[in-house]
Amino acid sequence: MKERITPFDEKMTKSYNNLAAELQTIRAGRANPHVLDKLTVDYYGSPTPIQQVANVSVPEARMIQIQPWEKSMLKAIEKAILVSDIGINPTNDGSVIRLVFPELTEERRKELVKDVKKKGENTKVAVRNIRRDGNDAFKKLKGTEVSEDEIKDLESELQKLTDKYIKDIDKLVDDKSKEVMTV
Repeated sequence: MKERITPFDEKMTKSYNNLAAELQTIRAGRANPHVLDKLTVDYYGSPTPIQQVANVSVPEARMIQIQPWEKSMLKAIEKAILVSDIGINPTNDGSVIRLVFPELTEERRKELVKDVKKKGENTKVAVRNIRRDGNDAFKKLKGTEVSEDEIKDLESELQKLTDKYIKDIDKLVDDKSKEVMTV
C-alpha cells in the first residue's frame, strides 16, 4: 500500500523543495548570496553559475562581494548582473565586484511578501493537483485485486500527506514573510 503513495509523496516533496529554493533567492534586506543562484556567465563558451567561476562572500550585512578566480571574468560577471532582474548595479574596482543592497522600503517589503504568498499559493495548487492525480489513479484500481476499503485507505493517506505539505508550505511562507518584514 505504501508503494502506491510513494510517487505522490516524492512529487509533493519536489514541489515543496522547489518553493524553498525559490524563496531563498528573494532578498530580505540582508545580502544573500543565493540571489546569484540563477545567474550564469559565459565561461569559455558554456554558461556557468557565478559561484563556479568566483568566490562569493558576504563581508557586511548588506553587501555581496564577488572575486573571480580569473580577472578576465570580471566584465562577464558584471554584465550578467546588469542584465539580470536583481535590480542592483555592481561596482567593479578592477579585482572585485561589490553589490550593495539598499535598505528595503516598507512598500517594497509588502510587494515581496505578496510575491512570497503568491509563490506559496502556486505550490499549494501544485500539491493539490498531485493529490487529485493520486485520487484519480486510485479510482482506476476499482474492479482490480484492490478492495474498495483499501482504495478509501489510500485516498485518506494521500489526504493526510496533502495536509502535511500544505501546513509545511504555510510555515515556509510565514517564516519568509516575517523575514522580509523585519527591518
